[in-house]
Amino acid sequence: MSRRVVVVGGGIGGLATAALLARGGAQVTLLERHATLGGRVGSASFDGFRFDTGPSWYFMPEVVEHLFALLGERVEDHLDLVRLDPAYRVFPEPVGSAPSAMLEVTGDPELNWKAFDALEPGAGEAMRAYAAESSEAYRTALDHFLYTTFQRPDRAMSASVLRRAGTLARLLTQPLADKVAGAVEHPVLRQVLGYHAVFLGSSPYRVPALYSLMSHLDLVDGVRYPRGGMYTLIEALERIACGHGVRIRTNADVTAIEVEPAPRTLRHPRRTGQARGVRLATGEVVAADVVVSGADRHHTETALLGAAHRSLPEQWWRDRGPGISAMLVMAGVRGELPELAHHSLFFTRDWTGNFADILGDGRAADPSTLRVPPVASAYVSRTTATDPGAAPPGHENLFLLVPFPADAALGADAASRAELEAHADRFLDQVGAWAGVPGLRERVVTRRVVGPADFARDFSAWRGTALGMEHTLRQSAMFRPGDASPRVPNLLHVGGGTIPGVGLPMCLISAELVVKRLLGETSPRPLPTPLRHGFLDAALPGGLWSRLGHAADVPGGRR
Repeated sequence: MSRRVVVVGGGIGGLATAALLARGGAQVTLLERHATLGGRVGSASFDGFRFDTGPSWYFMPEVVEHLFALLGERVEDHLDLVRLDPAYRVFPEPVGSAPSAMLEVTGDPELNWKAFDALEPGAGEAMRAYAAESSEAYRTALDHFLYTTFQRPDRAMSASVLRRAGTLARLLTQPLADKVAGAVEHPVLRQVLGYHAVFLGSSPYRVPALYSLMSHLDLVDGVRYPRGGMYTLIEALERIACGHGVRIRTNADVTAIEVEPAPRTLRHPRRTGQARGVRLATGEVVAADVVVSGADRHHTETALLGAAHRSLPEQWWRDRGPGISAMLVMAGVRGELPELAHHSLFFTRDWTGNFADILGDGRAADPSTLRVPPVASAYVSRTTATDPGAAPPGHENLFLLVPFPADAALGADAASRAELEAHADRFLDQVGAWAGVPGLRERVVTRRVVGPADFARDFSAWRGTALGMEHTLRQSAMFRPGDASPRVPNLLHVGGGTIPGVGLPMCLISAELVVKRLLGETSPRPLPTPLRHGFLDAALPGGLWSRLGHAADVPGGRR
C-alpha cells in the first residue's frame, strides 16, 4: 500500500507539493479550508470585473517551467504568456500640483539605458553594469542556494562559489540600499533598483544586497503575464494534481496536527513525537504517514501543533520581523486609463520615512509604533491593458496595493474598517493626481478593499502580514526556518514561511525541497526532469520516505 501524505493548505506551494508527491507514488490528500484553491494566489470576480488578488508579476519563468517539467508537463500547454512592453511605468512623487515626470521601463534594455542616461549622465552604463552583476548573482542563486534544503551546506560550496566568496560575503552583509547607492545617484533610479525589496516583504534598507539579483528579472529577463490572470497557474496545477490522483478536499479546516509521543534517537535527538494525521474542525481525523503544512508558519507552530512539539514557540517569534502587510483596492473604473501601464509603480520622495512608517526601526517593531504613511509608495496593476476581458466593455480594472504595517488590528472592527476605506479614497486620489487621471475616484463604479485584518482572518497570517516573514539577513537562506521539523520528523513545511522564502517562484521551489527531503537528496541543484512515476521508491537510505516504518523511527520501535 502506498504511504499516505496529507498536505495542509491549497496555496501554490501546497498544490505543487501534492502534485509532485502523487507523481512520486504517494497517496495524497490536500485539505483547503476555503471553497477554492490558491491561497494568496487568488482571484476575485464581481460586477463583471476580474482581479488577481495576490501575485501579479510573472517573474522567474524558468522556475515555473522547471516545476511543470518535473511533472512531465509544458507551461505553454497550460498558460498563454504575453511579454509586457512597457514592463512598467514609474511615477515619482511630483512637485506641486502637476502630474509626475513619468519614467517608462520598456522591454528593450538598450532603450532603458538611454532613458536612464537622460535622468543622470552616465547612469545608463552604470545600470547596464549593475544589471550584468545582478544576472550573475541570479544565476549563482539558482545554481547553488535556492534549490538546497541546507542539510549539507557544504555541497553548495563549489569552486566557482568559493572564487566569489569575498563578493558573496559583501552581498550578504551589506544592505541593498547601500549597493544601489554605489551604482547611481538619481533618487528615481535608486528606487528602480530597490523596489524589489517590497516583493520580499521588506525594504531596501533591511534586505541583504544579494537581492540585487532581482534587477535581472525586470531589466534583463523582462516581465510576462498569463492571459486570463495569474490564477490560471493555480487552475493548471489543480488539473495536473488531479490527473496524478491527488484527492482535493475544500472547505476542510485543519485545526490540529495530531502527534503521538515518540522517543528521541541518535538520528532524531530533539524528537518529541510522530505526526499521525490532522484533525478537522468537524472532529474528523485524516490519517497520514507524512504531514506537509502549507499553512502560515506561525499558525502551524503556535496553533496547529501542541506545545510539546513546537520547534518555533511563541517566544521565538517575538524577536522576528513579519515584514509588510498591505491594503489592496480592487476597483472597477468607468472609461479608459491609458495613463497607466499594465504595471505602474508610484514612489514617494521620502522613501526612507515611508519604510520606517510601515516597518519601524527594529527587527520586530511593536505594531503600536507603526503607522500608515500619509503619502505612500504604491503599486497599481491594470490588467485590462493586456487582457480587456477582465472588465466589461467601456471599463477597466484597477488593482492598487499600498504597503501597510503588519498589524492585524487594521480593518478588524467597524471603526478601523471605515478608516481603511478612507485610506483607499486618499490613495486613489493620489494615484489619479500623480498619473494625471482627473476624477479617478469618481469614475470607480465598484470596489473592494482588503487590509491586514483580512490577511489574518483568511490566511491565519502572522500579525496580518501580506507575504510572510521578511527577508533580512537573519531571516534568509539557512537562517530562515527550515522545511523539516526537528521535533516531529515526519512533519514538513512548504510555502513562504520556510526556505527559500516568500513569493510565487520561491513557493514552487519549496515544494521541490519537500521532495528532496523525502528522497534524501542534498545537492543544491534542481532535480532532473521529468520525475518518473513512482520516483519516491528510489529514496536514498537517509531520506524520510525510505525511513518511514523503520523500527527506529516509529513510536515504540527499537532505538
